[in-house]
Amino acid sequence: MSITNTPFTKQQLLPQEEKLEITRKRSNLFIGIPKEISHQERRICLTPDAVNLLTYHGHRVMIEAGAGLSSSYLDKEYSEAGAEITNDTKKVFSCPMILKVEPATTFEIEMMNPQTILISAIQIKTRTKCYFEALAKKKITALAFEYIKDEDGTYPAVKSLSEIAGTASILIAAELMITNEFGKGLLFGNITGVPPTDVVILGAGTVGEFAAKTAIGLGASVKVFDNSITKLRRLQNNLNQRIFTSTIQPKSLLKALRRCDVAIGAMRGKERCPVIVTETMVEHMKKGAVIVDVSIDTGGCFETSEVTSHEKPTFIKNNVLHYCVPNIPSRYSKTASLSISNIISPYLMHIADNGGIETAIRFDTGLKHGIYMYHGILTNSAIGEWFDLPNNDINLLVF
Repeated sequence: MSITNTPFTKQQLLPQEEKLEITRKRSNLFIGIPKEISHQERRICLTPDAVNLLTYHGHRVMIEAGAGLSSSYLDKEYSEAGAEITNDTKKVFSCPMILKVEPATTFEIEMMNPQTILISAIQIKTRTKCYFEALAKKKITALAFEYIKDEDGTYPAVKSLSEIAGTASILIAAELMITNEFGKGLLFGNITGVPPTDVVILGAGTVGEFAAKTAIGLGASVKVFDNSITKLRRLQNNLNQRIFTSTIQPKSLLKALRRCDVAIGAMRGKERCPVIVTETMVEHMKKGAVIVDVSIDTGGCFETSEVTSHEKPTFIKNNVLHYCVPNIPSRYSKTASLSISNIISPYLMHIADNGGIETAIRFDTGLKHGIYMYHGILTNSAIGEWFDLPNNDINLLVF
């Protein structure tokens, strides 16, 4: 049989080089976890169990003394899990990888070594240009919790903390309805012979969905407003039952607010959250009604909302009790810490198994999406436009 009749080309019939699979070299991590110094921040990135997982696999974790106390984790628990405990803040910040809940301050960035890997939240609304300039000066690679994508394209850290905020908003409202200086003395729920608590939720995202689930679980009558029919339909499907849903129309919204005992603000916007409820609408609400504005961290969706703190969380305006504390998950610091730890620890193991963050982001596009600063080069175009900073596509830097 001649060569011309074979199904292979002449080139394919020539001896070929054997291609062997190159195994990825595993690396050992050295992680520093400093004590959070930001106002009202009580969470920690890793629980003792997560630290135990890392140290069991040969990684080092250095924790500043007292870093876990606000989340009810003792230094002894971390020490027994294999962590190194130190009172020296500078020593912690000298580690090659830093884990924080809140973004680092410029003072903390100064304590870091050049080429450090920083994994934390970014909270873009509270950042300034000098923050990114300080990272660039130290050639730091920074990764934001909020930007990490899951396999299904969702943001696991954002979703998880939104679940906590949504559930907590109803529990907080239940506390505020009890008889105190201004409470109505109502039990949140549905008791035989007593009309159920009437709840209005603005927003059908994750916060709104979990607020609705919790309110329904307690027996409340729930109405959800959102301008996205897709979100409203998804919420109905996820709740497995039909509830009152509506697009945001001033007349029907005002009617619902006049009757409600609790109003939850769970709207989101690209920049500032849109104001949905005017002061005039709030004036028409029942005396002693409760507003929990979860959207306050992006401006609030009630015109009467003003930022409050965990120490002094409420104020009264137009005879309506307002709760407008940003960062609600920090109130439930242990639950939130467990949630963050469960999300972050598998990524840390993934980074180590791939031989470091350089290789890990080549194989994991979701993790790569979390990078906004790569060796001091800004790689997030949205941040670049926001702060008028030069930026590069990370795909041009990582092959």
